[in-house]
Amino acid sequence: MGELDQQAAPGGDRPASPMPRRAGPTDFASDEVRGEARRAAIWIGMATLVVAVVFMAQPLLVIFAGLVFAAMIDGGARLLGRVLPIGRGWRVLLVLLGAVAFLVWTLWFAGSQLTAQAAQLPATVEAQGARLLAWLQAHHIKVGDADLNGFVQQAVGGVGHVTRIMGGIVGGATTAFLVLVLGIYIAAEPRLYQRGLAWMLPMDTREHFHGTVQLMGRSLRMLMFGRLIGMSAEGLGTWLLLWIYGVPMSGLLGLLTGLLAFLPNIGAPLSGAIMILVGFSGGTDMGLYCIGVYVTVQTIDGNVIVPMVAKKTVDLAPALVLGAQLIMGALFGILGLALADPLVAMIKIWLERRSDRIARIATETGAR
Repeated sequence: MGELDQQAAPGGDRPASPMPRRAGPTDFASDEVRGEARRAAIWIGMATLVVAVVFMAQPLLVIFAGLVFAAMIDGGARLLGRVLPIGRGWRVLLVLLGAVAFLVWTLWFAGSQLTAQAAQLPATVEAQGARLLAWLQAHHIKVGDADLNGFVQQAVGGVGHVTRIMGGIVGGATTAFLVLVLGIYIAAEPRLYQRGLAWMLPMDTREHFHGTVQLMGRSLRMLMFGRLIGMSAEGLGTWLLLWIYGVPMSGLLGLLTGLLAFLPNIGAPLSGAIMILVGFSGGTDMGLYCIGVYVTVQTIDGNVIVPMVAKKTVDLAPALVLGAQLIMGALFGILGLALADPLVAMIKIWLERRSDRIARIATETGAR
């Protein structure tokens, strides 16, 4: 048995002592060195992750846009589920068909009229800007021509972007298609992707992850539902009130107001300024009426619709949302501007849930 376990020494019957193991070039003999190497690897990994996020920011934003679109589809399917006892797949299909029908109606029945009005709108805004400059100069208020012209050109450029989107001339058609496809896939099987993400997490954090995702999904659905309600109310209300008085381009102004309402804190002042400029093109009385329409619509939206929906969603400070819009708009353009609000809401929910989990773990550990 000794012959099996030991090797005899060359000059005697005692077993030879095992050869000492020498450290390789990648081995760390000191525990302190191993700890420092581990910490260095973590920092390098974090830096690599930050760099990867920076380079992949645009694709990640497109994925988030797909999630937002999926939340809108899911919210519509849930509403239909309250009145139609059919499967989820059929309800999602009905929501998509309704959205497509609305777009086709807008382009087919109102497309020619809105296109003609959109062609007239930039010239009207520029003419009103020139009249405003003349009025200011007549009242001894010095405003540089370059400053006012720059402001008018920016306003006209912003209107041009929106009207091009309405007309179907979209520079980011590929991005829009990807958002559409991602939203449909995620809305069709949301739990499939949720389970896939949870599978990559440690076992003790999966329950917390599922709770966070459910809270995020509910808040995102309510946020988008409130946004759509506000857009519809502002757009239809503006169009109806302007049409009753006979304001020119009332259909286009109503549609612009509804679309720009998707951008909180920014869209309403921009659409209101355009509406008032168009109103004053028809005279002082019409301009004052447009001011009254803007105040009425925004008052109803701000005091009725927004509080009704906000109490069921994430409460966000207006300054925080505006700051996020400025940063996201500067980095990613119109897509970042539109997604700043839901992105801030999701980050806030994640931070609150993480803080609650840490506090709960600390309480449980202290109790033991």
